[in-house]
Amino acid sequence: MAIPSMLKGESLTRLLQGTAFGAIAAMIIGFNWGGWTLGSTAMKHADKQTDEAVVLALAPICVEKFQASPDNVANLAALNGQASYKRTGYIEDGGWAVLPGSDKAGAGVAKACAKLLVDS
Repeated sequence: MAIPSMLKGESLTRLLQGTAFGAIAAMIIGFNWGGWTLGSTAMKHADKQTDEAVVLALAPICVEKFQASPDNVANLAALNGQASYKRTGYIEDGGWAVLPGSDKAGAGVAKACAKLLVDS
């Protein structure tokens, strides 16, 4: 069986160059515009979405604890009087973001709680 001319000499070089160029172009297009991702990137996105979902689920509990406190009107006025960057600390210091079964406020829960309280 004879080897095709496309697989000999200069033609073989061009064939391999074209294959390499096509593979590289496919990867560039796929990762930039085709929606391809690496497993590690997908895990980072999934972890971020999970954290956000937990915060969204726990923030209303914090708001309820805040509103159930005896001095909730005065506390809300004090919260609104705080600078926006200090509101998270105010919620954490008040203990409203500490949920049952934990010793400290969850990451992001106090911030979301303060936002819900100020926006309401």
